[in-house]
Amino acid sequence: MRPESGQQLKRVSIRPGVSVLSVLRHLNYKPWFALAEFVDNAVQSYLDNKEALHKLHGYQWKLKVTIDVDTSAPGRIAVRDNAAGISLSVFPRAFRPAVIPPDRSGLSEFGMGMKSAACWFSPRWQVRTKALTETIERTVRFDISHIVRDEIEELGIEERAADEKQHYTEVILSDLHHVPVGRSLGKIKEHLTDIYRVLIRKGILELRFGTESIAYEEPPILQAPYYKDPNGPSRLWRKEINFELGGGLAVHGFAALRDPGNYSRSGFALFRRDRLIEGSGEEGYRPTSIFGIGGSSSYARLRLFGELHLSGFDVSHTKDGFRWDENEEPFLELLKEHLDSEELPLLRQCENYRSLASKKDRTQAATKALQRTGDAIAEKATEVLPTVAEKDPVETPTAPLPAQPTLAKRELNIDFRGQPWLVRIELSDDPAESDWLTISDLGTTNGGPDTIEIRLSMAHPFMVTFAQTDADDIEPLLRIAAALAISEKLARRAGVKSAGTIRRNMNEILREALSQP
Repeated sequence: MRPESGQQLKRVSIRPGVSVLSVLRHLNYKPWFALAEFVDNAVQSYLDNKEALHKLHGYQWKLKVTIDVDTSAPGRIAVRDNAAGISLSVFPRAFRPAVIPPDRSGLSEFGMGMKSAACWFSPRWQVRTKALTETIERTVRFDISHIVRDEIEELGIEERAADEKQHYTEVILSDLHHVPVGRSLGKIKEHLTDIYRVLIRKGILELRFGTESIAYEEPPILQAPYYKDPNGPSRLWRKEINFELGGGLAVHGFAALRDPGNYSRSGFALFRRDRLIEGSGEEGYRPTSIFGIGGSSSYARLRLFGELHLSGFDVSHTKDGFRWDENEEPFLELLKEHLDSEELPLLRQCENYRSLASKKDRTQAATKALQRTGDAIAEKATEVLPTVAEKDPVETPTAPLPAQPTLAKRELNIDFRGQPWLVRIELSDDPAESDWLTISDLGTTNGGPDTIEIRLSMAHPFMVTFAQTDADDIEPLLRIAAALAISEKLARRAGVKSAGTIRRNMNEILREALSQP
């Protein structure tokens, strides 16, 4: 029998398989997709009850979701929304793992989102909710270790009287397994902005991260002549994308070229049901058949971006990727065909058009970088510089570098004024390595090439903060490191004594003063 809205419900079942709750913390979630599960529930609650909510509050009323993160140990996250709450009729399945909702056409389709995300974040969490038109607020508390240890299959419900016009849900995650700190908080905000950009753009959702309201900034689009006709009329390099693959699979959206280009923000954002599934933040969807193979060698990786809405495609249960099956290759073939069609050949323009970023954009970027770097120097320099200055000068090492675990290595043969040089470069992954840059000038042995070994520590705090997984972040720092190392070797050849002193000082300043965000 379906419960009445004012009826009391003393306990809620969490069967079947409560033991699965303990392993959900090991899911391959990213924090922004885990948090998105709670936002999805709020959005779906709003969509299911839109008419009643607007009838009560008027059509200017807006769905609001707030995410607050307390990073102090042991960590706490609170997600609050003003949607229609979890009604009594939904309660029997809302807290049971893997109970698929009767309507799977929205954002809540697997019956696992809230449970899996909450258990991934926290061993102890609770949900407090008040459903629209009901007169009772209900709270359910989860203690995963207690539930699994005692094989608990039902949880008690705390109830209190509430105004029938009130409606909200609050999820509290305590004692976090994963505490977002530092740059992670910025990345979470960036990804959530991308994930919900369509709903924010449509005015459906107001999303707040802490005290800050999230707003999506539309990328500027290239307006320029076709590269084959540089003196011709200027064109806006944006086009609509619309095609079908058959079997109920369809794609619509747009593709465009950024101005200025941005390697880290290029790529497509793939949506389903107005919610991003793949391609948020700096993790744009960049298939090699369109964007080339890694690095920054392809100009498509600099400018090409877009939003594509996919219909009829399945997604993973964590909603962070599409389950392509055999459909990705035909999808990419059709996409590439549409991108470079004759009326506006985006790929050809992308590969052949060259321009300097606008002075305004370069000024903004330079000012921001200078402000951050200046703040870091001002904060730490007084403390660090005297210690560095007091150290004795050092010579460049001439013995082979000791072996370390590496992420990548390469050897290059070059010619310097008719003399063969061998340049060995490796990216170290040894957390015990204290120096950002290490070199050894081995010189010439047994008539072989003049050899230099260059090692950049990827485990150094400077790299951990600023360049870990994005090749476009790593590459410029690696180039600077290589230039410094080769310059030191040239200085030593020119008779400069203690040529390694500058590098030694730089390593210490980077570690002690400039490695914090």
